Amino acid sequence: MLLTNSQLQKIYHGALHFRETPDGYLQAFQHTDAQMNYFKEVAEFWFERCDASTAKTIEFQTTATTFSFDYKIIWIGSPDSFEVAIDGLITDITYIKDIKEEGSLSFTLPEGLKQVTLYLPADSTVLLRHFEIDGDYTGVPKNAKVLWLGDSITQGFGPLRSGQTYVSIANRLLNYDIINQGIGGYIYDKNILMDLNGYKPDKIIVALGTNQYGTETMTDIEEYYIRLRELYGDTPVLCITPLWRGDSEDGEPTLIRFCENLKDICRQYSNITIVDGFTLVPHLSEYFLDNLHPNCLGCEVYGRNLVRAIEKTGF
Repeated sequence: MLLTNSQLQKIYHGALHFRETPDGYLQAFQHTDAQMNYFKEVAEFWFERCDASTAKTIEFQTTATTFSFDYKIIWIGSPDSFEVAIDGLITDITYIKDIKEEGSLSFTLPEGLKQVTLYLPADSTVLLRHFEIDGDYTGVPKNAKVLWLGDSITQGFGPLRSGQTYVSIANRLLNYDIINQGIGGYIYDKNILMDLNGYKPDKIIVALGTNQYGTETMTDIEEYYIRLRELYGDTPVLCITPLWRGDSEDGEPTLIRFCENLKDICRQYSNITIVDGFTLVPHLSEYFLDNLHPNCLGCEVYGRNLVRAIEKTGF
């Protein structure tokens, strides 16, 4: 069964909107045009990453034994992967470094009814077309709509595996219907908080601050949460304070002060739940790619501890 791009959109998760290219590829976006125009004006680094395939998945239930598609990679930040999970277990990893920038991929599935998740590369921009399944399929029901805001760790840099980002790991357990607006290098910036063309999340997760913990003022952070309140009212918000980082001799005391100040700001809002990032990943270099971004092991621990914290707090 060859899916049209309209049919593909119905099992394509993580996008605010789609566009079809002149050569028939489907491109998915997690930011609005207005947000992308803002990035283009202020920072090329952010603009390059704002339409990456971050946390985007194709998800369906099927008895089919194969599926395939054409792909085109139009930007590469880091060479992570396409990954397939069957009933929550990763069964196939295709690294970007091992394939051409345009081509076709095919995957074999086990017999019987199963739930299939295709993770698209987190730190590259990938277009799809000619998605084909050799059998019937249905979509996968999702839980709450969640807007996830963050920096490179939330975008998925660190594990160099799209199915092993902390967001992917947490969401295999939470089954949220997510829009991930994490961008490498990002900070608390109220200007990016815009109307999302009618999209209204049930919950919001914010994981920012590691790129500005040395700031001398918390004004930007205060203004960010004021703007978030203006846009989303009493929508439940989870603030994950920055993780431990071991890449600076005196960074930890400064970071701790920043986190405490951040918590003080968030405590002013009854709809904000705080999770202490220092409790989520061990303070050991073995859990990090570079003493800043969690690696595969660090993301596994991060994602699972985050789910526990969400369950404990009732967020």
